[in-house]
Amino acid sequence: MLAFDSEPVTDEKLATLHAGTDTVSNEMRVNGTVTQNSASDVVSGANTISSGAFSNASGLPVAIQNSGSNVLIQNATIINIQMQ
Repeated sequence: MLAFDSEPVTDEKLATLHAGTDTVSNEMRVNGTVTQNSASDVVSGANTISSGAFSNASGLPVAIQNSGSNVLIQNATIINIQMQ
């Protein structure tokens, strides 16, 4: 069940808010550095997601995979929800 921590907007207030336009601009800057790493006797292999791996998932499932060594993985997500 979804719950909000505020009171509902009155009909009068809502009437002043509808049919508007907004410009949504999202920017994400992700920076990272990997330096002076070493890997010895490392076995890197396949990266597999099986059939049905997300069958019971809800929300926004994300799979970040890497089959290498000494790798910087940067992941970011911007979610814009517009209730109309």
